[in-house]
Amino acid sequence: MAISRRDFLVGVSSGVAGLAIGASLQHASFKSDTPSLALNVSDYQKLARNRLPGLVWDFLEGGSGHERALHHNLAVFDRLTFKPQRLTDISQRNQSIELFGRTQTSPFMIGPTGGNGALWPDADLALARAADKANIPFTLSTPASNSIEDVAAGAGGDKWFQLYVSSREQSQWLVQRALKAGYSTLVLTVDVAVNGLRERDRRNNFKIPMDMTPAVIWDGITHPRWSVDYLLNGQPQLANFVTEDAADLEAQQKAMSRNLDATFDWAALRELRELWPHTLLVKGILNADDAVQCIANGADGVILSNHGGRQLADVISPLQVLAETRQKIDKPILIDSGFRRGGDIIKSLALGADCILLGRATLYGLAAKGQEGVSDVIRILQNEIDNTLAQIGCSDVRDLNPGYLHEESIRVMQGSKT
Repeated sequence: MAISRRDFLVGVSSGVAGLAIGASLQHASFKSDTPSLALNVSDYQKLARNRLPGLVWDFLEGGSGHERALHHNLAVFDRLTFKPQRLTDISQRNQSIELFGRTQTSPFMIGPTGGNGALWPDADLALARAADKANIPFTLSTPASNSIEDVAAGAGGDKWFQLYVSSREQSQWLVQRALKAGYSTLVLTVDVAVNGLRERDRRNNFKIPMDMTPAVIWDGITHPRWSVDYLLNGQPQLANFVTEDAADLEAQQKAMSRNLDATFDWAALRELRELWPHTLLVKGILNADDAVQCIANGADGVILSNHGGRQLADVISPLQVLAETRQKIDKPILIDSGFRRGGDIIKSLALGADCILLGRATLYGLAAKGQEGVSDVIRILQNEIDNTLAQIGCSDVRDLNPGYLHEESIRVMQGSKT
């Protein structure tokens, strides 16, 4: 049985004692390995886990099926090792890059992630503002918690828009809104023609807006810091489908279920190319030949991605097709899925990537501390990149190449299986 938000507010607000009990329960369950000082992304992962209710944590952390791809995305980096070069001048180090005619401070950016309002109020605004502060691009997702227009008005910097095609008519409407709002780049995601088997979300019946069931209410009571933010800011929604008159719940639920246009093909990509006059990228590529076809059909670059292990359980890491793709196209190659360390970013740049998109890494910071946490994760990764450059004897990320990696580890990584 679903409970209205009004009943939820009344029940929880009148249950101050319940929150106190919840706080004590949370304190009792506070894991001994939860860090008092966040030194890396893994530390922020633990802080986020402690603050979020179980069903929201599962939404953030979960993958498809048995989640083998989720774990493979992380493990594949262990198979690549550095081969440092010595007696080089590393007194001054540069990690800035130029991408599509713009200079950004670091070789990574914030990638598109949906439903972030379940993690923190005004989540996409917080992410966009942190990206602007760091002088890196931010990508707003179709199922974002702040609208195209609100993010454009509320945050500066280089803003990209990620498009899910659920219908051609709706897609044109979204593209025109992004164009009017001044977004510089359109990112077409093509790996969700059908939704992945996200078993955690199915068990929890997770959706946005959320149903206020007794189980959800109890989960919230036992996570009081999250509940207070929820009570003060209300139910998260997918803001691009909320009009001034009413929330289009059907459109929101369709976006969350990712029941998209399975007929979208190369001809449809060419039509989208005609509709969008600025930079166009195709995200979700895991085959070098598909990357070639994307460029031939009008894309300005590709994003290698397995959707963070959330679509197909048994699939390669995008890192495994990076070098081959670099050999076949001369347009920008971006990459995501599994990046948690600055050293991992350096490895991808050495194999030919132009920029890395962050997903869960910055979301851990968001879920733990909001915009402050996002900015801190960015700072941590910047420091790790700088340290790694010094350690391997490279003064500029633009000079990275496969020579900084051990040849055997490259062969092992490219020949590995999920």
